[in-house]
Amino acid sequence: MMDPKLEFLPRAGSGIAGLDEALHGGWARNRLHLLEGNPGTGKTTIALQFLLAGAAEGEKGIYISLAETEQELRDGARSHGWTLGPEIEIFELVPPESVLDPKQQQSLLYSSDLELGETIERIFDAIARLKPQRVVIDSLSEIRLLAQSSLRYRRQVLALKHYFSQSRSTVIMLDDLTTENTDRAVHSIAHSVVHLDQLAPIYGGERRRLRIVKCRGQPFRSGYHDFTITSGGIEVFPRLVAAEHRRGFMGEVTRSGNAGLDTLLGGGMATGSSTLVIGPAGTGKSMLLLQYIAAAVARGETAALFVFDEELGLLFDRARGLGIDLTAMRDAGKLVVEQMDAAELSPGEFSHRVRDSVDRGNIRLVAIDSLNGYQAAMSEEQHITLHLHELLQYLNRRGATTFLTVAQHGMVGEMRQTVDVTYLADTVIMLRYFEAFGRVRRAISVIKKRTGAHEDTIRELRIDGRGLSVGEPLTEFQGVLRGVPTYVGQSAPLLDQA
Repeated sequence: MMDPKLEFLPRAGSGIAGLDEALHGGWARNRLHLLEGNPGTGKTTIALQFLLAGAAEGEKGIYISLAETEQELRDGARSHGWTLGPEIEIFELVPPESVLDPKQQQSLLYSSDLELGETIERIFDAIARLKPQRVVIDSLSEIRLLAQSSLRYRRQVLALKHYFSQSRSTVIMLDDLTTENTDRAVHSIAHSVVHLDQLAPIYGGERRRLRIVKCRGQPFRSGYHDFTITSGGIEVFPRLVAAEHRRGFMGEVTRSGNAGLDTLLGGGMATGSSTLVIGPAGTGKSMLLLQYIAAAVARGETAALFVFDEELGLLFDRARGLGIDLTAMRDAGKLVVEQMDAAELSPGEFSHRVRDSVDRGNIRLVAIDSLNGYQAAMSEEQHITLHLHELLQYLNRRGATTFLTVAQHGMVGEMRQTVDVTYLADTVIMLRYFEAFGRVRRAISVIKKRTGAHEDTIRELRIDGRGLSVGEPLTEFQGVLRGVPTYVGQSAPLLDQA
């Protein structure tokens, strides 16, 4: 957390809310910053948003291009719905079409013919003429090629830094990392360094992320932050740090509205806790979540449901068959429902969408169905528990009761799951199939509950047009959790099929 007693340099907003959050306010004013990444990672888009943010505040900006023409830059801006007004000047140092004619004598910069000194001098002249508050230089790769040696390259970057510090300009230098020998000397010269990455999974869209490598003398959010490029520009999803979000709430009990289920759970779940529902496909995990959502809405609370595995139309129809009208809840503003596409979603974007919904809508109950889909959205599966830990801690500290489902492999007998997060959840509910008297039945039990007492019994669970029904403890069966029970009683403890 940033200490409010400390004094830091004034900041220039990037025009990207998530990036400003990661930078704790934006780029330091009147300093030189480095934005690096391979082609296609979004450097130009970030640079244009930086200049547009300055123009919105009445600050002059200049985009010095050694790689793209003015028309290419304006076309790129237009694709995002932006218009580069008179506050932003594009100064191109690329050769015009006339240099292609051998009869014409070249008069503008061409990296293989002209000296670096002339290039730097032209940049200085443009800055002196316009006196901008914000400057973008695209790109360092061209200057590196002109310098032809590390020593000369470093000296020229230092010269640029000193000149801009005297002109009171905030400068972002782009580096596309395309030269064979990428000189990292500018890392030590720049006030801050932001590195952009683009990952290509085996299936699905590209995943982009950024990391603030350094930010001299200033606080910043370390680690990787996912981001996307849309038709409206860059959207950054800062890494969630639950410790930064503390908020007190009254300790209450979240009930399901089903007497048998609440009894099994010792009266209900504590507000601000997380519950994991595990079991094979079809045992009723989603229906259990819908039961709690319906109860929360009936109490006047607002709930959120994030669905990975099922098409919303089918889910709404199934819920309606149980007497739960999700459409009416959504239309009344009491339920936020979002369909998640695991192939196109990064874990940072998902956390951001959950957080945004909770903050904007005062959500009291969050349901995620399921973690199998959430895991599929992870490009690095070994870190899913860290992402999930921060998300659950954040929701708990916001006073939201969270429900998650995990589908286990197998139907009866030994069950397996691809991700074990049972230790993260405060409560674990297990659902099982078992066979008895020629019928496939369901069983429900509570494996753990940190926030209070619960029954250690195993009860039968039935789902029909009347909703969920929880039977008496199956005291006359053994081996129900294994799915192959043995009947050792004399009576009929199962639910009445009538």
